[in-house]
Amino acid sequence: MSHRKCVLVGSIPSPDAESAMTTALALVGAHLRSLPDGETGARSEWVANAIDSLKDHPDLVLKRDGGWMSYEDRPEFAVRRGHTLTGESLDLGYLTAYRESRPVFDALATSHDFTFQVGIASPFDMAMFALGPRGALTNRRPFVEATSRDIVAIQAESGGDVLFQIELPAELVFVARTPRLFQARVAAWMARITTEVVELAPAGSRFGVHLCLGDLGHKALALAKDATPVVTLANAIASRWPTGKTLEYVHAPLAAGEEPPSTDPGFYAPLAKLRLPSATPFAAGFVHEGRTPAELVQILGMIEAAAPNSVDVAAACGLGRRDPQTAEKIMRLSAELCEA
Repeated sequence: MSHRKCVLVGSIPSPDAESAMTTALALVGAHLRSLPDGETGARSEWVANAIDSLKDHPDLVLKRDGGWMSYEDRPEFAVRRGHTLTGESLDLGYLTAYRESRPVFDALATSHDFTFQVGIASPFDMAMFALGPRGALTNRRPFVEATSRDIVAIQAESGGDVLFQIELPAELVFVARTPRLFQARVAAWMARITTEVVELAPAGSRFGVHLCLGDLGHKALALAKDATPVVTLANAIASRWPTGKTLEYVHAPLAAGEEPPSTDPGFYAPLAKLRLPSATPFAAGFVHEGRTPAELVQILGMIEAAAPNSVDVAAACGLGRRDPQTAEKIMRLSAELCEA
């Protein structure tokens, strides 16, 4: 069997966690590096439900409502005049979701050698989507504190048998949209704020990093001419990674929403400059319904020829924005590519 593993980023279009995990086990099985619960139901649109729940928060006022039909069509809040937003007052839902899904995982995954995967949005992203860019700069800390509180609790309840996937769309989009001359500076700042919550995690905590270009409505927030923004941000995060916390993979999108991955070897050439820890696989997010199996095998060869680390197989983002048939096709293709 190939050394390659499959990284499922998180969401799966299924009615519930049991159905999502059963489907993933049937289609990908032992190739999985870790198993997410599918982020079904109210969590199917990533952070939308958590942000919508802030409409009842006593310290926030709704500036603009939205229905999440596009990146601009979302609620935006401000801290209420005379109030202070604190981490103690925020419940982002990670611990509740873990407690609901963990028994399902334990019942289904007894014969498989992988870990339960918990998706955690970057606190900066949560703050930015809730409060806008300016609000995120001034009120990021409460989201860091609330996220850290749930990570500590999940780590304790799991006995360490869990992998936290930190999810970073805003960070990669900022880097990708920055002129190349200044990308390294922006990436360094993004890496600093990304690793804040990792630094606060208990010793021995295990993490994966999911770089993202956004997938709301299966459309990306930014496009990249090649893999340079991915490499720049991945290297910046790896260089700041806290000691005592395992970096189990770095996942990055090599497709963008409905845009399939490039068939040009030049797009992947910058991967040669990846500087991840030698034991950390690069999870290449290239499996896409817009390419044939033969094209995907060819692309995998380009990626592995360029990247110095071992390569895992993945889609560019979660599969929740695909219909069930397409999501199952991508999972089957991922399993086949693990053995290619």
